[in-house]
Amino acid sequence: MRFGLIISAAAVVAISTAPAAAQLRPPASAASAQLAPEVRDAAMVVDAFHEALQSGDKAAALASLASDALVYESGRVERDKAEYASHHLSADAAFAKATKRSVTRRSGHAAGNMAWIASEAKTSGTYRDRAINSLSTETMVLRRTGDAWQIVHIHWSSADVK
Repeated sequence: MRFGLIISAAAVVAISTAPAAAQLRPPASAASAQLAPEVRDAAMVVDAFHEALQSGDKAAALASLASDALVYESGRVERDKAEYASHHLSADAAFAKATKRSVTRRSGHAAGNMAWIASEAKTSGTYRDRAINSLSTETMVLRRTGDAWQIVHIHWSSADVK
């Protein structure tokens, strides 16, 4: 993803003013620990979101998302948290529970009340009787309201390892 596209996404979401939900604070992942201090709290929200999906805690996963969160996945779009909750959340949680995801690289930046976290990961396991061995990229844009970061945009992409 080009840097300009990330900035454009951040500019689009920066104009919305949805209230923040409870801040989730899991232990920092090894990949998040390598980030600059000003972006680590945002990365911890990304980690909390993934941990909630993996444990099947859909309420905690949704608490990480702003009400106006925009989710791009597999060429489709869900335009807010409610739409994501009613469409892909359950499948994403089932997939996360059935597979193992390892972040291989992470970068990020925070400026003011906006941050982006870009992650590369490897996922393996079995889901719906299908062997999974894929590489994925993920960009999350977060907005801070008060002391809490929330995810306002997710863009996921993956490809099978050949």
